Amino acid sequence: MTRGDRYKVLCLILGVVVLVYVIRDATNTGGGDRDMFFSRRVLRGQSFDSTDHLEVKKPNELIRMDKNVPIIWIGGVPRSGTTLSRAILDAHPDIRCGEETRVIPRMLFMHSKMQMSQIEKARLDEAKVTEDVLEYALGSYILSIIVKHGEPAARLCNKDPFTLKSMDLIMKIFPQSKFILMIRDGRAVAHSIVTRKITISGFDTKTYSGALRDWNRAIQVMYRKCLKMSHVCMPLWYEQLVIDPEPQMRKVLKFLDIPWNDIVLHHEQTIGKEGGISLSKRERSTDQVNKPVNTDALYKWIELMPKSVKDNAGSIAPMLKDLGYDPDNPIVNYGTKSDDAVAKEVAVLQTLTDDQDS
Repeated sequence: MTRGDRYKVLCLILGVVVLVYVIRDATNTGGGDRDMFFSRRVLRGQSFDSTDHLEVKKPNELIRMDKNVPIIWIGGVPRSGTTLSRAILDAHPDIRCGEETRVIPRMLFMHSKMQMSQIEKARLDEAKVTEDVLEYALGSYILSIIVKHGEPAARLCNKDPFTLKSMDLIMKIFPQSKFILMIRDGRAVAHSIVTRKITISGFDTKTYSGALRDWNRAIQVMYRKCLKMSHVCMPLWYEQLVIDPEPQMRKVLKFLDIPWNDIVLHHEQTIGKEGGISLSKRERSTDQVNKPVNTDALYKWIELMPKSVKDNAGSIAPMLKDLGYDPDNPIVNYGTKSDDAVAKEVAVLQTLTDDQDS
């Protein structure tokens, strides 16, 4: 074989290799629009069961926008148990939430603000930056952050408290989304904000009355949206979750169409482990979710909240009554575990005692 023939054979082999790679990439885009900005093979297919796991992506690999990704969104007023609920879900092997991104709610707010300005909207439309274009770009941005800031999992989850103010916008971008709205007694939330010196944009974090009033304003927006979108949004009361976790988490996982796993009752055992919970030292609730679910923080606010605020809590925050709290009753009682839960715990303790005796 002459040198020219060998050269032709080499070129032919290289051509075949290149063709194979082109065909592979084309068939792995999920058959979607060829004009997508992010068309690298990432979220292949639209079926997300417990055996489906997202590929581990290289740092420089782009994310293909897929509006059918079934994202779980956890939100509520800060200090309402959002970190605890995301830690519990993070313990489940099929779910990955991860730390707060902080940027996602800001981008959602910025998008909404531009769309509400008629002048700004007219300018964007004139430049052919239409609402569809903006929503597609925003979805690509959000999905890239959610996918890349943690380990792959069958179901992805985001916990940024104020994202649930934008439930309607999120549903337009990711229509397979489901939302968990954490609700907690606003008086306890105000106490936590003031005593722990939590900084929340737009909140009075210095006075109990101001923090309670701002809690009322924020939870009203999210709760009303949640009720309006009840087919995709589930309210979860913090008090019920910490008093009796198992029935609450069974409801949550059923709502999310995710199989039950006992590990969600022992989230603290998965902290720092592969596929488990990753915590940020800069999130103020991290020190509390290191422990098993407990009721330690339920009643702390009662002794420290000024009497004038407690006596007028119903008028300061009318949402207390709407959410099932009784601000007019001087005796605060969030309830106890169900009889079934108590009986189950007694049976477990009895089994442990029997094993030790034998």
